[in-house]
Amino acid sequence: MKRRNMKKVLIVGSGDVARRIIPWLARRFRVRAVVRRAEEGAVLRALGALPIVADLDRPDSLARLAGIADYILHCAPPPAAGRDDPRTRHLLAALVHRGSLPRRLSYISTTGVYGDCGGAWADETRPLQAASPRGLRRVAAEEHLRAFGQRTGCRISILRAPGIYDAADRLPAARLQKGDPVLAPQDDVFTNHIHADDLAQLLVLALFRGGPNRVYNACDDSALRMGDYFDLVADTLGLPRPPRLPRSELAGRLSDMTLSFMAESRRLKNDRIKRELRARLRYPTVADALRTRPATS
Repeated sequence: MKRRNMKKVLIVGSGDVARRIIPWLARRFRVRAVVRRAEEGAVLRALGALPIVADLDRPDSLARLAGIADYILHCAPPPAAGRDDPRTRHLLAALVHRGSLPRRLSYISTTGVYGDCGGAWADETRPLQAASPRGLRRVAAEEHLRAFGQRTGCRISILRAPGIYDAADRLPAARLQKGDPVLAPQDDVFTNHIHADDLAQLLVLALFRGGPNRVYNACDDSALRMGDYFDLVADTLGLPRPPRLPRSELAGRLSDMTLSFMAESRRLKNDRIKRELRARLRYPTVADALRTRPATS
């Protein structure tokens, strides 16, 4: 296929996960990627994407995004404050500015939209009970996107991602080195995980195989308590395991954000990504990924 006839993909939020999939996309599509500053474009250009300077916090800078892509990967997080996601609102408004709409859009949300499930298993039909501001912002983003899909016919796929890690460079080594405590077993919470490579794969699978206005739990098969996860990472990195303390003794020793993660416990079912997206995870569990690291001497 001649390049001028290739379908076009626009990446909004060109962070680590999106960059992992750009080389694959660039062999099949014409890829454009949003950057906030021109100097950030060199890395994306080297991967095969054409950088476009735009800022989701400045709606006046987004007019150039209208009509330039058949498919959109929306990986940009909401702002750090508030209960809404104006960035997603600004993006969607820009996409309809000239009346030429994208055919499909995949969005990375968060499993935090479920709130605390008390350790219960949950699938995508569970009612959303986000309690934290960051979770509420993601709920708002999902609502904006689903309304956009219903209104315009654009096929929206939402990936609810848990903690994203990479066995090479996205592990809680700094916390382990500091000796930060984790919850004692009787107070511990269940956490969920996804390797960055697998999330990048799911982002593209959802774009082309996802149902309209369909939600997917983008998590692996692990069912780890937080303390067990930290022990596993510590053993892999050759670091001391973290101390275990009752919840009542953690206040003042950890940041409010870290404590908020320790206030929610859930185990998420991922049958839908396997059945509908036909996903085969490269790293089905955290332990599988950590086994790929060279042994620590």
